[in-house]
This record gives sequence, structure tokens and C-alpha cells, in this order.
Amino acid sequence: MLNNHTCIIVDDELDAIELLSSRLLKLYTNITIVATYSNWQEALSALRTSQCDLLMMDISMPGKTGINLLKLIPGIECEIIFVTAHDNYAIEAFELSATGYILKPIDDQELSQAVDKAIERILHKKQATLLPGNKPLPQQSGGKIAVPGKHGIDYINISDILYLESTNKCTKITTPTEDYLSTSNIGRFQYLIDNHDFFQIHRSFIINIKDVLRYDSKGFIIMTDKKEIPISRSAKSDFLRMFNLEQ
Repeated sequence: MLNNHTCIIVDDELDAIELLSSRLLKLYTNITIVATYSNWQEALSALRTSQCDLLMMDISMPGKTGINLLKLIPGIECEIIFVTAHDNYAIEAFELSATGYILKPIDDQELSQAVDKAIERILHKKQATLLPGNKPLPQQSGGKIAVPGKHGIDYINISDILYLESTNKCTKITTPTEDYLSTSNIGRFQYLIDNHDFFQIHRSFIINIKDVLRYDSKGFIIMTDKKEIPISRSAKSDFLRMFNLEQ
């Protein structure tokens, strides 16, 4: 149903899961908690195969942070609210397009503000799928991405893509010869190009590793077309580690 929203909670402390569940269900009759997970391995396996509208997740967990867990799920499209006792991950959380960041102990007003914002976004996405004439999503097959446009379908070799840029809820796809614009968000493309040599360098950019020309210590990447792309703090160490480098 359009007005009923599913939620998954991830926290390594069972008491914290129980407390958040009770507070959430007390405040919202239109939210159903479909699953809870107390370790990141189970959560990762479930989130790769299951869909939900809202993911509420702790950050500090044994073995992996909630931030790192999220990076392992490319293309996740649910709204994400972090609920944590640590205030030093907020910038990284919002760089990953988190909807909210709530500090423990949970304040009902802060919880309501974050969840209300998430529900507003959820409803917007659900209503968009019901609109007549809704455009088909890009698809991938045979090493190409099919991108529907106004005058037909563009077939783009994945290996030719230099980078993808999120702009005004659309995605610009840049190749050496042409730019393409899709009405789908960048998360959709992150899913399609998974298992290829791409890296999300910033919440607004996914780059083709083979087309990186230089890393500048001022905080950006220079591509083969001379485009300067910012690198987020959360992505910097992972990017350098791919080349066995650390700064």
C-alpha cells in the first residue's frame, strides 16, 4: 500500500533495537518493521536481496561500521537514517545521502523530524511510479547500458563511460564523444555498473578507474578529459587503498 512503509533496523545491541522499535511503532501506525539484524553480516546479506522503504542503522558495530556496510550495497534506494552514539560520522553519512542522523539517547522530536522527512521522500518516490507515462528505467546487457530518451534509446558501452554525475535528480553520463542525460538517479546506474571498474568518489560522482589521470592532494581527481572531480573524505582512503597508497 502507498501509505504503509516497511522498515529494517540494524544495531548490534538487542536492547537498542527493542527501544527504537517501540518508539517508532508508538509514533507511527503506518510503519511496519519487517526485520531486525544485530550483526552486519546478516544485515548485508538481507539488504542485498530484500527491499524496504526505510533503513535505520547504528554506526559503531563489531567488525564494520554502518558507513562501511552501506558502501557494500551499491544502488540501495531506501531512505537511510543513522541512529548512533557517535557524532563524528555525520559528514560521511550525509555524503552517502542519508536522510537523517540521530544521536543516542533518542529524542522523540528528533526521531519524528527525521522519519517525517524520510516518509515524505518515500511517498514522493511511490507516487512517481504511479504517474501515467512514467519513463522506463535504464537497463544493462552485453556490456552496454540502454538509456531511454525523448527520441528513442541510446546504447552506451559501459567501458566508454568516463564518469556519471548526479544533477537535479537526473544523471549525466559522460563519454569521450558525447554526454547523455537520464531521468533516473545515480543509484540506478550504480547498480547497473556493479562488477565493472567504477568507483563512487563522491555522492554526486561515479568514475571509471581506467580514466583517472591524476589524484590531486587538494581533494579532487583529474580525469582524462581534464574534468576535476571532488573526492569525499569518506571515499579518499578507499580510493588510495586500491593502488596500495595511503595519505
